[in-house]
This record gives sequence, C-alpha cells and structure tokens, in this order.
Amino acid sequence: MVGEANDGPSALALVRRLRPKLVLMDLGLPGLDGVETTTEILRFDPTCSVAFLSMFNDQNSVVSAMRAGARAFILKKASDMDLLGALRMVAAGGMYVSPEVSDLLLDRIQRGDMKTRTGSSALDGLSPREQQVLRLVADGKTSKEIAVLLELREQTVRTYRKTMMKKLGISNVAGLTQLALSHGLTQASRAHGVA
Repeated sequence: MVGEANDGPSALALVRRLRPKLVLMDLGLPGLDGVETTTEILRFDPTCSVAFLSMFNDQNSVVSAMRAGARAFILKKASDMDLLGALRMVAAGGMYVSPEVSDLLLDRIQRGDMKTRTGSSALDGLSPREQQVLRLVADGKTSKEIAVLLELREQTVRTYRKTMMKKLGISNVAGLTQLALSHGLTQASRAHGVA
C-alpha cells in the first residue's frame, strides 16, 4: 500500500503524486464522492484500475461505479480471501463483481437499462453520499448509527439530513422515509422488489 486518503480530493491528489496501478475506492467519500473521484482519477490516468469496496449493493450504486470506469465492485462483507482475490484479478487486468452485485448487473443488462434510476426523479439533486444517508435514515438508523456505519462525525450526518430536507422540500424524517420508500431505497422496499 502506497497511500491512504479520507476524502475524494485527497485521494485524487495522492493518485496524481504516487501514480498507483490500483486504487481501492469507497463509494461515499466526503468532498468528492467515490464515483466522481473515480471519474477524475481515470481522466488523469486511464491506465489506473479502480476497485470499489462498498457496503451497499443497490443498483444505482453499482451501475454508477461501473459507468465511471471501475474494474471491480466488492461488497464489504466479502471475506479477506475474496477481497484479495478480487484485487489480484483487477491488478492483472481483469474485472470482478461480488456475486450479489453480478445478479443486479445482469438484470439491468437483460432489461437494456444501464442508466442510473435517479434520472428525472426527486432524488436528482442528491449526491451518492446523501442517498446513502437517506437510505439509512429511512431504514430507521439514528444519526449516531449512521455516523458509525459511514465513518462520519454525528454532526456531519445531521448536516446531511438538513441539507437533504432543504433540497427535497421536506420538513421531517417521516417525509424523508416516505420519499425513500417511494423510490425503492429502503431495505424493506428492496426486499419486496419496489423500484
């Protein structure tokens, strides 16, 4: 390992300075999210390989990452051996997606729908990180729980909530939950096939 960054701009600066062959990327980076950071990395160095490591396997996250040029999408619940095998595969020029993720991608390909689903929806103005926070709020997580899950400060999570409410014209958590449910972002709606 040649470097580690805590946010998108720092990751981009490290890539420019260190020129790694492989970058392990988180989806929800502060500053510049993982998808935007990947786009910028590959604009700077198209030979660099980016592998996403994420706790989320929703279709928008997966498709956004792959469309940005990622060579892998690995779920954080993967075993150490699976993660190492995936990174070796990517370093050798291959591609890898966790089995649960490949099912999502194949479903989208078969339907001919490889665009992200937030187009022309109320969620258009939300960043991927805001959508992560929205998803967790709607799943009943407290600000403290979300902060732990996303490795953020609790105050940062509260700021995300306020910003989302302002962007979406919603005044309470119940409204956020209802919106997330109607867009298939909650665990309950994903489990029942709502999209």
